[in-house]
Amino acid sequence: MTPLERRSSMSLALIFALRMLGLFLVLPVFALEARHLPGGDDPALVGLAMGIYGLTQACLQIPFGLASDRYGRKRVLVLGLLLFAAGSFVAAWAPTLLGLVAGRALQGSGAISAAVTALLADQTRDSVRTKAMALVGGSIGLMFALSLVLSPLLNSLLGLNGIFALTGGLALGGIAVVLWWVPAESGVQVDQGRGGLLQVLRTPALLRLNFGVFVLHAVQLGMWMAIPALLVQAGLGKDQHWTVYLPAVLGSFVLMGGTLFPMERRGHLRLVFLFAVGLITVVQLALLVLLRGQPSVRELSVVLFFFFWGFNILEASQPSLVSKLAPPAVRGAALGVYNTLQSLGLFVGGAMGGWLVKSVGPQGLFVACAAGMLLWLVVAWPMQAPALRPLTPAAKAG
Repeated sequence: MTPLERRSSMSLALIFALRMLGLFLVLPVFALEARHLPGGDDPALVGLAMGIYGLTQACLQIPFGLASDRYGRKRVLVLGLLLFAAGSFVAAWAPTLLGLVAGRALQGSGAISAAVTALLADQTRDSVRTKAMALVGGSIGLMFALSLVLSPLLNSLLGLNGIFALTGGLALGGIAVVLWWVPAESGVQVDQGRGGLLQVLRTPALLRLNFGVFVLHAVQLGMWMAIPALLVQAGLGKDQHWTVYLPAVLGSFVLMGGTLFPMERRGHLRLVFLFAVGLITVVQLALLVLLRGQPSVRELSVVLFFFFWGFNILEASQPSLVSKLAPPAVRGAALGVYNTLQSLGLFVGGAMGGWLVKSVGPQGLFVACAAGMLLWLVVAWPMQAPALRPLTPAAKAG
């Protein structure tokens, strides 16, 4: 990477990390602590407070992506982080569960994922794009694992309100990064027409990637409707689950870097992409086999390591492919659609995963996950790696 590419990758990964750490810190304690608020005795309302963030994210990813094409990436980033911070402070203040719902909805309205990835794509060459996206994806995985360690401690010190206030502070820190560390915009993203979204929706290669990210995140969240319970049944206490997640995330990230980047340089991106889809399919089948008996912590740890290996490969390569396939003038729109399908996948995975576990047990859940991954493998099979485009002179200048 050039110095500009390293600066852009690290600063934008930090923005994602600050935002996602704030989100993840809440998740392990949210359902338990929300019950103490007026209205917290209604499980449906607690679920709404948890899930409405993803719904507002899904609704606004495309508008924010289009806005970043027209008005500039950094303006959209600052606006989105301000909305996220405001929602965090509303949630910290909320005296009732309905107030918490409003705060979570406002948090979700700061839908900056498309603008972040579009700006990163603007400022990196195609040949290093996947590595840059992997830094962002790796920061998300690391923050998830770190939150599992920090969340119980911070909850005991600050409570749920304090964690939300901390989340708002992290978002404001992200604004400082945007203003003073993220490189200046290259100016390549200016969509003066009205056909950008239609152009994105008419491109088969982009549609395959959008379908894939929907399935991937539906399977990811669906799995976690059963995995924690399986770890408990295997004898691992809730406060010790991080001892499985953290090594799996970190180890798989190292292995991902040792497979994805060399394979891409040799022209085998399609092969490693399809391998990762197939690997997660095998993980679902392995979980089905383990459920015939009583899976041990060691067996579940191995399976989760392979899941994160495949997941990290796809998290790095998919947004990179979207940015390469989409013309620069509609890159924000393309990544907006991509992130919308990602958010919808999380919503569907949580809703359907819970229903499947309740109705047919974890076996039925893993059958559904395996079927979804197999369908994705069929849909993705015709894919071709895009030709590389050089970094524009404006982007090189920074």
